[in-house]
Amino acid sequence: MELPYAEPYRIKTVESIRRSSRAEREVWIAAAHYNLFNVRSEQVFIDLLTDSGTGAMSSAQWAEMMLGDESYAGASSYYKLKEAVKEVMGFDYFLPAHQGRAAENVLMSALIGPGREGKGKVVPGNSHFDTTKGHIENRGAHAIDCTVDEAFDPELDRPFKGNVDLGKLEKVFKEHRREDIPFCIVTVTCNTSGGQPVSMENIRAVSALCRNYGIPLFLDAARFAENCYFIKTREKGYADKDIRDISREMFSYADGATMSSKKDGIVNIGGLILFRDEEMWRRCSTFNIMYEGFNTYGGMAGRDLGALSVGLREATELSYLESRIGQVAYLGKKLVDYGVPVMRPFGGHAIFVDAKRLLPRVPREEFIAQTLGIEAYLEGGVRGVEIGTLLADRDPDTRENRYPALELLRLAIPRRTYTNAHMDYVAATLANVYERRNSIVHGYRIVREAPILRHFTVELEPARS
Repeated sequence: MELPYAEPYRIKTVESIRRSSRAEREVWIAAAHYNLFNVRSEQVFIDLLTDSGTGAMSSAQWAEMMLGDESYAGASSYYKLKEAVKEVMGFDYFLPAHQGRAAENVLMSALIGPGREGKGKVVPGNSHFDTTKGHIENRGAHAIDCTVDEAFDPELDRPFKGNVDLGKLEKVFKEHRREDIPFCIVTVTCNTSGGQPVSMENIRAVSALCRNYGIPLFLDAARFAENCYFIKTREKGYADKDIRDISREMFSYADGATMSSKKDGIVNIGGLILFRDEEMWRRCSTFNIMYEGFNTYGGMAGRDLGALSVGLREATELSYLESRIGQVAYLGKKLVDYGVPVMRPFGGHAIFVDAKRLLPRVPREEFIAQTLGIEAYLEGGVRGVEIGTLLADRDPDTRENRYPALELLRLAIPRRTYTNAHMDYVAATLANVYERRNSIVHGYRIVREAPILRHFTVELEPARS
């Protein structure tokens, strides 16, 4: 008999979570103005809002935190991280930042400009993450989505739906002046389009196209290890290759990368900016010192730098990735068995529920995916996050709502945190919502919103006729 797979770790510390009543949750979500970001963590039973900084660190990481020194300049933990970055990613130059969006801010301040200097400029790539697009648009530039069309069909099962459409990308390069394209960015895996991976073949081709037009290529590498796992398991020629070898090859095609270390660094806080070129590193250093701190700590405590040096190595261990991505697939299969419509194939860090198919009677103007998120919270205290019209924000020119092709509820699974019994509970919660889907005919309307990245702080009310 073939032995079943088991998690490659033991649980040493537990945190109690309380299961609340629906009556309590009705009061709490109303007090939060129907924004799941405003719900307190103790009011949530299973929290799948994000996989960012919510995972469990290992005993080796905690031990390294005790060893790291807190020197302002030249801490030993910085040099440990430098060695890990070289080993896992192959870069000689990097800057630490306190999180991913801070890394984006530094890079875009150098490449687009620190103020509203981006007017007329464009940044192409696959579906941009919300903060990436926010930083671009806040500088007056435009993000152009060049993802392959198959990414927007949730039922289509293709191995690399995060790929960039080379024809769309070259069209952008031909229609805009070189000086108006500060860089191209490819997100691996592509979070906004369902946590879908990008193939090595596609990254290589995008790199060649960028070089041909003289455009720098950067990766948004928050979930780089998960992308490498999919390359190993889905792409011809990589099955026998080590994850770190795949990682170094993937990064070799880029001029640099930004990273939220709170994902595939498996740490509580931190970010990275990676560079191939020393001159680019020096340009960004000016802004990093201004916004984040000195180059050897960049807004992070020395102990966190040390934990990240261990986390990068742990995240690229095959046994860890098999367990991590296997649990995501476990939830996906349970939902499919219940008939709940989800994005196919399953993503690396989350299951994305197709809100349009699950709630066909809710008008798009009433925020379908947000409505589904609220219903899941009311049903079982499960918190996900909307990847739909609220996140898509308003068009920076017309100020009209942008209605994306996909309305998704993301169920992002923290690393090494929940058991499969928790996944069973999540699946049953969504199944119950699915059973009463035809009775859900209204969503929500906006009462108050911020001018950019509104989904974090938006206030809503029920849109009942």
